[in-house]
Amino acid sequence: MNKKELELSIILPCRNEEEALPSCLKEIKEVIHKNKLNAEIIVSDSSIDKSPEIAKKEEVILIKHDKEGYGNAYLEAFKHAKGKYIFIADCDGTYDFKEIPNFLMSLKEGHDLIIGNRFKGKMEPGSMPFSNKYLGNPLLSFILRLFFFTKIRDSQSGMRAISKQALEKLNLRTTGMEFASEMIIKALKSNLKIKEIPINYHNRKGKSKLRAFPDAWKHMRFMLLYSPLFLFFIPGLFLLILGLVSIFWFYFGNPQIFGIKLYFHPMFLSALFIIIGYQLIIFSAFAKSYSITHLNEESQLMNQLYQYITIEKASVVGIILAILGATIYLFILVKWLKTSFGNLNEIKNSIFALTLIIIGIQTIFSSFMLSILGIKEK
Repeated sequence: MNKKELELSIILPCRNEEEALPSCLKEIKEVIHKNKLNAEIIVSDSSIDKSPEIAKKEEVILIKHDKEGYGNAYLEAFKHAKGKYIFIADCDGTYDFKEIPNFLMSLKEGHDLIIGNRFKGKMEPGSMPFSNKYLGNPLLSFILRLFFFTKIRDSQSGMRAISKQALEKLNLRTTGMEFASEMIIKALKSNLKIKEIPINYHNRKGKSKLRAFPDAWKHMRFMLLYSPLFLFFIPGLFLLILGLVSIFWFYFGNPQIFGIKLYFHPMFLSALFIIIGYQLIIFSAFAKSYSITHLNEESQLMNQLYQYITIEKASVVGIILAILGATIYLFILVKWLKTSFGNLNEIKNSIFALTLIIIGIQTIFSSFMLSILGIKEK
């Protein structure tokens, strides 16, 4: 096999890992030699310590980019990787590089992305902080399973392997720790074959660069942005239904709770629920449209909606709702004039009219925004 047919690229993101890097490179070279792998080792470096000198001394490929961020390290290295398959892992001493052949074998069996599951292997005492082991990682992995209907148990694992062909489909962009979540989410949305395999996890060498809450929030934020169903649609639908049910209840009845007559005052809250809920549902449509036109996702439902819900149709509906609200206000005005600007008891109708007008205007302008987002990039 010649260099043009290089089988494996082993990529190590490196930021100030002079303590662990020598032993990691030694172990990788032993694995390559023992298993007769046609592989290259790439150190993607942004260090200010002696890590670059160590990489040069070990005669591996050094990519010196000096960009901070976990994602940046990989994005820079991917540009230079020549292997048919790509293996990635931190070079801090936590991962066992003897697992490389197992990852490679799973890729050759037809899987596209292999993730090492630290919770299924042997974990050295103290290798993972208590908060990460029992709260952070399990919670983030649970949310990933809930949002994206997957069975992955260790979504934050840094030891992975992916085929070059699969990687090119993902169009990865994030530069920080959320890169780990982005890879999985886009692999799921691209219908790649994903497999988890047990790996051992050791105590790291050197100082950890993880920031528990900020890094966890980056993962959480990214998952929410890629799941408009949970971020916008479900909360929006709940608020909309709650608002509609309660506003009609207060409009047509005189409800009492615990013997207290509520009159019309809660209708203001009902109107607020309707407006916010409706806007959140619209936001979910915006987010889904963006993911289709700019992130290469597919959605048969949205394609059908684009065919049936046009700017013209949505604008007509919005105009009708706004006119209905304005008409109610007109009747209130006429009634007020007949009383020579006297006292009126039209608060219920006023709240209802205001809600209709706002929903109508939201519908009109949101239809234009949705159409803008629906323009596909070439």
